[in-house]
Amino acid sequence: MSMHRFKLVLLGAGMAVSLGTSGWAESPGVATDIAAVHGLAARVMEGVGEPGRIVQRGASPHGYSMRPSEARLLEQADVVFWVGDELTPWLDHAIETLAGQARVVTLLDHPQTVTRAFRSGATFQDHAHDDGHDMKEEHDEHAHEAEHGHESEHADEHGHGDEHAHADDDVDPHAWLDPENGKAWLDVMAAELSQIDPANAGVYYANAAQAKQEIDAAISEIAQMLAPLRDTRFIVFHDAYQYFEAHFDITAAGSIALSDASDPSAARVAEIRALVTEQNIACAFAEPQFNPGILKAVFSGTDAHTVVIDPQGTEVEPGPGFYPAFLRSIARSFADCL
Repeated sequence: MSMHRFKLVLLGAGMAVSLGTSGWAESPGVATDIAAVHGLAARVMEGVGEPGRIVQRGASPHGYSMRPSEARLLEQADVVFWVGDELTPWLDHAIETLAGQARVVTLLDHPQTVTRAFRSGATFQDHAHDDGHDMKEEHDEHAHEAEHGHESEHADEHGHGDEHAHADDDVDPHAWLDPENGKAWLDVMAAELSQIDPANAGVYYANAAQAKQEIDAAISEIAQMLAPLRDTRFIVFHDAYQYFEAHFDITAAGSIALSDASDPSAARVAEIRALVTEQNIACAFAEPQFNPGILKAVFSGTDAHTVVIDPQGTEVEPGPGFYPAFLRSIARSFADCL
């Protein structure tokens, strides 16, 4: 790694120490996109340094205007960990422009990452419990054709094509909600940081190993918490939770919105209302940033109640302990509602 990729520590007399005098260089500059990725990186770097985060708490990752400080974070980065342009399409160009010399790790594309295709339509078939595999390389041709027809209807209803509308073979980017992906990403981060900062490789790998144990403990607690709820169906605002559902063997019956970037059509609202009545669904998940009026339109006159769930973990304390706490917060929302 060339000298300009690291900041130098200044001694009291103002003399800069080069990388050749080991032990004085600051930690690698690390940029992350969302809270979950930031939390995993913070845990791997614990005791060495702290990563920065671009998408701030409460903001949608799908469309975000970077502040100057966040642009500087990219400019100063030695490595960028991000989910991918499926989640933050606006960030791709920013990384290329501002972090051209950094190592860029697209987690969704990493071979160790389990990915899933978006589910089709407003109501879901029971296909959330299949074995995890790379949905980018294979898909069901008939479902693909059916979904394209369905999306065309919605594009017509909204008067334009939704850039976030997805076909059946598109990858669902919410992969951080599968704790196995979280554990895999810890290893990816430890390996990348060790390449940049070999002096602290032992710390990075030890932190990753301990963090995986912490996630396993959370998985065990959550599995016990959700086991009685496996036959209970529910509605989500948008299809963001299938990674979590598949891991813990629970299943959503459908989603109100096509994506988290567009309001549902009247036809979709009617379809979900019919599903709620037919299946006697008593639980629906809202999200902090969405219009509560849409939930009223869907559930008024039914017995269903709603609980707020947050796939970004806005209320979870950021830092090294974020990821296990985030998983538990998601699980508690499910348990409270179901």
